[in-house]
Amino acid sequence: MKQFFLILSLVVLTGLSAHAQRFAFVDVDRILNTDPEYATAQAQLDQLAAKWKQEISAEYTKIDDMYRKYQAEQVLLSETVRQQREDEIVNKEKEVRELQKKRFGPEGDLFKQRQELVQPIQERVYNAIQGYAEDRGFDFIFNRGSGAELLYANPEMDRTDDILKRLGLN
Repeated sequence: MKQFFLILSLVVLTGLSAHAQRFAFVDVDRILNTDPEYATAQAQLDQLAAKWKQEISAEYTKIDDMYRKYQAEQVLLSETVRQQREDEIVNKEKEVRELQKKRFGPEGDLFKQRQELVQPIQERVYNAIQGYAEDRGFDFIFNRGSGAELLYANPEMDRTDDILKRLGLN
C-alpha cells in the first residue's frame, strides 16, 4: 500500500513538473518613471492641478473676505440684508465646492486629463509586457510596483530592464 502511494505521488509530481508554469515580475512604476513621455504627461498634470488649486484657493479667499466684511457690518444691517449676505456667502461656498468637485472629483477634469495623457502610455507599456511574455513563453508576469503583491521575488526573474529595452528607454 505504501508503494502504491509512493508511485502515485511520483506520477502526480512528474505530471505537475511537466506542466510547470513560468513566472516573472516587472516594476511598472520604474518603467513609467523612466519614460520621458510619462514624465512630460505627469508634469502637465501637476501644472494643471496646481493652477486649479490656486484658482480654488483664490475663490476661498474671496469667501473669507465676504464673511469678514459681513461680520464687520452685521450689526448695522437689517434682517433682510443680513439674510441676503448670508445666502450669498453660502451660495458662493457651494459654487466653489462644485468647482472643486468638477476639477478634482472622481469624474473630474483632472481625472479626464490623466486618462487622456497617461492611458496611452500605460497601454503601450502593458502591450510591451504582453508581447515580451508571449515571445519568451512566460505564463505570468506580476507587477511588483506600487501594488507590491509579492512577498518574495528572485531578482533573477526581474524582467524590468528587458521591457525598458523593448520600449527603447534603457
